[in-house]
Amino acid sequence: MNTRVNSFYRWSLFGTLAILTMLPATVTAAPAAAEGRWALEIKGGGAGWLEIKAHEGWYDGSLLWIGGSVVPAANVTFADDQVLVTRVRQVERKNASGTVVRTQQITDSITAEISGDKLTGMMTAPRLNGQGFEKTAFSGKRIPNLPPRPDLRKAKWGDPIQLFNGRDLTGWRMVEPGSENGWLVESGALANRPHQPEGQPKKRFGNIRTQQEFEDFNLKLEVKVPPHNNSGVYLRGIYEVQVFDSFGKPLDSHNMGAIYSRITPSVAAEKPAGEWQTLDITLLDRHVTVVLNGTTIIDNQPLQGCTGGALWSDEFRPGPIYLQGDHGSVDYRKLVLRPFVK
Repeated sequence: MNTRVNSFYRWSLFGTLAILTMLPATVTAAPAAAEGRWALEIKGGGAGWLEIKAHEGWYDGSLLWIGGSVVPAANVTFADDQVLVTRVRQVERKNASGTVVRTQQITDSITAEISGDKLTGMMTAPRLNGQGFEKTAFSGKRIPNLPPRPDLRKAKWGDPIQLFNGRDLTGWRMVEPGSENGWLVESGALANRPHQPEGQPKKRFGNIRTQQEFEDFNLKLEVKVPPHNNSGVYLRGIYEVQVFDSFGKPLDSHNMGAIYSRITPSVAAEKPAGEWQTLDITLLDRHVTVVLNGTTIIDNQPLQGCTGGALWSDEFRPGPIYLQGDHGSVDYRKLVLRPFVK
């Protein structure tokens, strides 16, 4: 489950959605100019993603903002050279004992100027205490169309790279330098143990990443997740393969082996919590294949954009393998990567 999220901006799967008012710059923000998929870079860190598309005589959209899931837009409307996309968040109000006494709706807004394949804008979100607004600038680029599915039978892979030596954290560093480090080597595994001392303020534990960065590759690893815990394996720092105790649950885009909130496994192949499981992941030309415990659960499927917690939204730059560490305990071992040879 993705992180690196200011909780104020976390987009709930169960909220009804809003982005407000995209205004034109030197060109008219007509529907054709706004349609498509946009990679968003958010000031202060974090990535986002926006899609606007025509659908049977009307317009629809989807949004990812920093973290959480990709969520559908409630409405997209074009009028007077403007595009209006609405999102309303549900906010629970609690009394001193923690009981929910009322649920309110808060509307956030994005205003942006579109010029060709670029946009610039501002997110404006009311503070939850009703006192003023938080404003966050962002920029965006139109994402090029996806290429056809690559022929994996013709792919050539380089020599294997051992990402973890089984002894220490050589070759790895924290993604967020100021965060608490729960990563260590335990019984030959790269383990995360985010211990929260009872009665003390909650610590925010961090994610860990490889020093090296990669483009397209095949990655094999073994992972063990305890009951009710979760983590994630980020490919190139932007696409999360979910690691989660989802044994026995209905198929979902948030289950073990899914591309978080984007691609649902075709079949449930996870093992019960506490058992070692294998992941065999191939990333090539913005398409992904995931083999979980010997079963192909995602077969060369297109990636529409980054997932929540991405280090950036640019899908054309190399990036690290990063492992999510702030959601709970997890163990990784036998991480071996073979880069694609062009």
